[in-house]
Amino acid sequence: MSYTGPDFDAPRPRRPRRGPLTVALAALVPGALLGWVVYEAAGGSGPGGGDRTASPAPASRASTLSSAPAAPASPGDDAKASASPSARPDSSGPLRGKVVVVDPGHNPGNFRHPAEINRQVDIGTHSKECDTTGTSTNDGYSEARFTLDLAHRLRTLLERQGATVKLTHDDGAPSWGPCVDERARIGNTAHADAAISLHADGSAAGNRGFHVILPGPVHAGAADTRGIVGPSHDLGVRVAGNYLRETGEPPSNYLGEGTGLVTRTDLGGLNLSTVPKVFIECGNMRDSKDAALLTSGAWRQQAAQGIAEGIVSFLRDS
Repeated sequence: MSYTGPDFDAPRPRRPRRGPLTVALAALVPGALLGWVVYEAAGGSGPGGGDRTASPAPASRASTLSSAPAAPASPGDDAKASASPSARPDSSGPLRGKVVVVDPGHNPGNFRHPAEINRQVDIGTHSKECDTTGTSTNDGYSEARFTLDLAHRLRTLLERQGATVKLTHDDGAPSWGPCVDERARIGNTAHADAAISLHADGSAAGNRGFHVILPGPVHAGAADTRGIVGPSHDLGVRVAGNYLRETGEPPSNYLGEGTGLVTRTDLGGLNLSTVPKVFIECGNMRDSKDAALLTSGAWRQQAAQGIAEGIVSFLRDS
């Protein structure tokens, strides 16, 4: 998702990142400290909360999930993942009874519905467009196609652990959207134990790496995140640590001061959520190095594995 889109405002300039320290700590501190926060940046939290960051906690040493076989390294393999229907959750899995809502950012059909996705919706603090088309690689592999494929892979892994997984949209239904307020409502209505919105960024070439977006405290209009800020931070820390371990993708070098975590209060999908929820920007589609990863089916399987590990860790301890 480009930061010029409706659900993100342009980030403010940041102090130099502390990436090497954070990455070293993520590699060295034992997995038992998974929920530990290395530091909270002292740069202040101006309006919108965009300056508050914290480092991802280290992930556990070994994967606890069995991954599906890696797909061929080409963007075209997402048709195979999309063709696989949702399986019945494993009734004997450790996450039986848990509900996870997975929100594939944007929708491949959005570009056909400009009037619908451009209408304003209330996100509590202000109004924003319903949705956008998202970004793409320079070769035309769209963010919407990426997020839907990743969502299918993630769903399969979580269902194997016994979780009930609900997607906000899937395979053309609905044909556009949903709007950002409806995406939040789907998680709320499902009483999800955890929710995650999947994205890829559209920043400038040379900007690369992932970041997890956490909800900041908001109490305005229909938005009240005060009850989910804490658990969402825990979820985000675990997702970031495991994603780093599974994919080798570095934390963003342009946001989050090298921590891989950014706190925001201007996102409808987070502001209107009443359940623990985070966004993840899996990489920058406009950077050639990140694009090579994002278009690889084998790498997307690793990405799904890392995200699933973080969610499973959160749900087991919550």
